Amino acid sequence: MYRVFESLDALVTVVEEARGVPMTSNCVVPRGDVLELLDDVREALPGELDDAQDVLDRRDELVDDATQEAEQTRSGAQADAEQMVAEARAEAERMVAEAREEAERTMAQARHEAERAVAEGRRQYTELTDRAHAEADRLAHAGRAAHDRYIADGQAEQARLVSQTEVVRAAHGEAARIVDAAEAEADRLRRECDGYVDTKLAEFEDTLNKALRTVTRGRSQIWRGGPGQGNPAGASANGRSGTGMDLMD
Repeated sequence: MYRVFESLDALVTVVEEARGVPMTSNCVVPRGDVLELLDDVREALPGELDDAQDVLDRRDELVDDATQEAEQTRSGAQADAEQMVAEARAEAERMVAEAREEAERTMAQARHEAERAVAEGRRQYTELTDRAHAEADRLAHAGRAAHDRYIADGQAEQARLVSQTEVVRAAHGEAARIVDAAEAEADRLRRECDGYVDTKLAEFEDTLNKALRTVTRGRSQIWRGGPGQGNPAGASANGRSGTGMDLMD
């Protein structure tokens, strides 16, 4: 390109220094020098200009080829995108199905654990109740036996001391005191038995509440972690289902 500029500058100089034609703006230039300079310019021009001209001549053809290639590329990209979307949708549906199956398994296991805990609690409650009733019956029977024994002893003592008024009154008083003491002891033992039963029932109630809270947390984690899932339609505001309330009842 530097040779081109030199040749053009030399050509300009030849024209500027050429002898002018009188009465006109024309001039006389040496033909050989001008032609030589033009040959130098032609030789110095890079071959890329010819290539560029070829590109300009084939512009429409190249544009059509580029358009067709772009259309083919777009169609291929669209087909690939549709295939990827279909694969992603199928994978999402598979993951949702697996999540639902896992949730159902977890719910079934939690329900089984809750039912087992309730059954165990009922068994313990029945056992404690039966034991308390048996203990109360035993204490009541012992109290009645002691009462009858004390009455019989008092009556025998009364018959033996029938002639002694003061002794008879003292025997009656002692018998009444013994009977009152026996009844008080029976009442005390019954209160202790009731307290023991109430303590065990309170412990069992606390155990059931802990088990219910564990089940509730498990359900909350399942539904909170599930994609696109909210609270189940059957869940109440505090996260307990109707089944959980029935179990507590």
